[in-house]
Amino acid sequence: MQKFAGPLSDLWAMDSPPPINRLTWEWWWWLVMLDAEEVEGGRQLMVLWSTKDTSHIDVNGKPWTGNGRPHDGEDGCIISGMVASWWWDGERMWEPIRLQNCRLAVIDTNKNTWPSTTTNGSGAVIPLLEDDLSMGLDPSEGRFWLNMKSQIDGAPSDFKIEMTPWHPAVSTLRTASSEYTEKMGYTINRLHGSKATATIDGKEHQGTAYLQRVRVQAPAVPWYWGMLHFSDGSYLDWFMPHASLSMSARSDRPWPLRHISHLPLSQGGIWHDHENGRSERFSNCIVRLIPSEITEGEHGHSPMAPLPRFEVELKNGRTRIRLRTIAMARAHFRFDQPTRAGLVSHLTYNEYPLKVEKIIIEDENGTRTLSNWDWIMGNGEHSWGLLH
Repeated sequence: MQKFAGPLSDLWAMDSPPPINRLTWEWWWWLVMLDAEEVEGGRQLMVLWSTKDTSHIDVNGKPWTGNGRPHDGEDGCIISGMVASWWWDGERMWEPIRLQNCRLAVIDTNKNTWPSTTTNGSGAVIPLLEDDLSMGLDPSEGRFWLNMKSQIDGAPSDFKIEMTPWHPAVSTLRTASSEYTEKMGYTINRLHGSKATATIDGKEHQGTAYLQRVRVQAPAVPWYWGMLHFSDGSYLDWFMPHASLSMSARSDRPWPLRHISHLPLSQGGIWHDHENGRSERFSNCIVRLIPSEITEGEHGHSPMAPLPRFEVELKNGRTRIRLRTIAMARAHFRFDQPTRAGLVSHLTYNEYPLKVEKIIIEDENGTRTLSNWDWIMGNGEHSWGLLH
């Protein structure tokens, strides 16, 4: 596969429906996973470029002020936003290595500032800062780039990543959307997998990467989400937005007891089975959280707080997948947004580099377990609160 496929121009399109005050939220999100042969579960870099239609929100205690979305002009769309990043080196979570308010330029092949006259799906998100913290797809559609510079002493200072196609099932951009009401809903564009070559402070690393661009026009409710890349090119994910007592949580510690039970609002999963050459969807998903013996590190927000295990089960009429993963570390973002009557709504969003402890995949061709793959790398999310 020489080029990425799918509706790539959707990644840069800014012609969204009219924003909804305090609710409309957009972000681009790369997760890069490296060195699976050296570190079980891999080293991981996350970079997020985000904007929200709100006059004010605090992110990890850092105030951010929005100024609405200007007109999408001939030279590009300039929006107020934030760029954020964390780095897991296999032993320590460095979070955040970047958390900075800025203006973001979103440009594509239809803009006068884009260097190519070829009409295709290439484009970029460029923070207007002295440091190059950009990401984008070059005009060949065969290479994404990502640049990040850390602002934390002790962490690597310079990250340069190149992503190239893996195979069609994972390197084809897929778009999904859902409407809750006439105005509320979401749209998500996802590139399930690519190969990644990273140069970190001059040293080269190999791995894989995942990309998503999300536009949400609704209150942010709690969710579970996770994804795994397999050494043979297979891909698995699960997603469960839910209602629970955790919607009233105000703490950003990683293990409130109110997370024990939940009511799924929807259930889903995708399995790109490279061995059998097919892709399957699941609408029956179970996620359980149990505490583990691993605790947040001494440099984390809540040292010694227990981190979770995720037990996940997916099944359809043909395939059943059961797995247990353990969080090796935690990165988190705490959002506090003023709302009506002087109240403040809250959301804690957690990302966990995962180690797969057990996996069983059963279908008409037999049973596969952890020994069927040389490595598996992945990440899990868990959020709580209700941002509105």
